[in-house]
Amino acid sequence: MYVVILLNDDHTPMEFVMNVLHRYFLMDFDQASQIMLKVHHEGRGTIGIFTKELAEIKANQVSTYARLHGHPLVCQIESE
Repeated sequence: MYVVILLNDDHTPMEFVMNVLHRYFLMDFDQASQIMLKVHHEGRGTIGIFTKELAEIKANQVSTYARLHGHPLVCQIESE
């Protein structure tokens, strides 16, 4: 299993991060807010734990979506 992690940066708006968490991880407002604030304050936050294939797909979706909207948001995976 692999952990999907979101990294903080100084340019991506918090609202965009919330949108990503809702769009790609089906989080409600409260869940997305908690993770977004953790990323903002601690520099990184765990989004979820998935199989390797699904984790790679999710990380790629987030990275592609962020780039299309001009944001440097980084989403990576790590072995659990």
